[in-house]
Amino acid sequence: MSSCTTASGPSPIADVGPQSLCAREPRVPADRLVAEMVPPPRFDSVRFDTYIPDPNQPSQTEAVRVLSGFAAGLGGAHASGAGKRRWFQKKPAAPTGPRGVYLDGGYGVGKTHLLASLWHATPAAPEQKAFGTFVELTNLVGALGFQETVRTLSGHRLLCIDEFELDDPGDTVLVSSLLAKLVEQGVALAATSNTLPGKLGEGRFAATDFMREIQGLSAHFKALRIDGQDYRHRGLPEAPAPYSDEQVTKAAYATDGASLDDFPHLLAHLAKVHPSRYGALTDGLTAVCLTDVTPVPDQSTALRLVVLADRLYDREVPVLASGVPFDKLFSEDMLNGGYRKKYFRAISRLTALARDAKGLVDG
Repeated sequence: MSSCTTASGPSPIADVGPQSLCAREPRVPADRLVAEMVPPPRFDSVRFDTYIPDPNQPSQTEAVRVLSGFAAGLGGAHASGAGKRRWFQKKPAAPTGPRGVYLDGGYGVGKTHLLASLWHATPAAPEQKAFGTFVELTNLVGALGFQETVRTLSGHRLLCIDEFELDDPGDTVLVSSLLAKLVEQGVALAATSNTLPGKLGEGRFAATDFMREIQGLSAHFKALRIDGQDYRHRGLPEAPAPYSDEQVTKAAYATDGASLDDFPHLLAHLAKVHPSRYGALTDGLTAVCLTDVTPVPDQSTALRLVVLADRLYDREVPVLASGVPFDKLFSEDMLNGGYRKKYFRAISRLTALARDAKGLVDG
């Protein structure tokens, strides 16, 4: 058994013991990064008519109306006329006004559901639409290079960016430049975040250049505010309390396709794997079992854990854990700092996955 997994516990129940995330070192080719820019499995079947607006939040109903119209307006030829211009025709003028929609709202109000619904509703072939998180987009640029990313995405009808958050000025300049190039090519944009475009980065950096780049980005989007409570806590039971090491280990051995890791060792392993590979790290898993969950020791580790939580949530992989509850993962300083929105999102998603894992343990 890997040194990352819990060495103690009952004898194996299944013929094959649990896997270890720490034993995995995935290599992801660039073409896979492009091919996988579609809504994650959790959102394969979502549509506008499966989104249930909160009757007390009219902004949710309005968002469905606006996005449905936006999708319908993307039918027909590519906005730039790409692939249909004759050699003697002039390059079309850049679109005027906002060329995208920006969904702003708190955690769990259904922003990703709506963004994925927009992707599904847009009348274009899947290869003409791209969907990915902000981190996945920056990873794509890192894998392909800036110019190749522009070339690859410029023929798309729509680019959807989930969890649009700017963590450093370098990413700000990179994404601002990329989106400006794509808008020039007629690519429509849609994004989600937890802050308005003009407020991104507030409380993290005070550099004048950084804020100027943010203002440039905000001009590309029409902002749609979506109010409401986190749906994961609307009428749902509280997340189960952590289990014992023995319960988690027993469940890991009894569940085909589960992984079993000691949490501190897993955190150390994440530092050795690029976040662009965290999705591949979880390939084929039916459950993630973790023993000795403790508060994360520093911000770099915390941010890596956020990315892993996003990938697990996208893939609907239940998480069974012992140790501290997930709402104790991040220190008060972290929860009050510049990355607080990421940490609260991770807590919300891990809580939902912990609830999904309850059935893995015998009553």
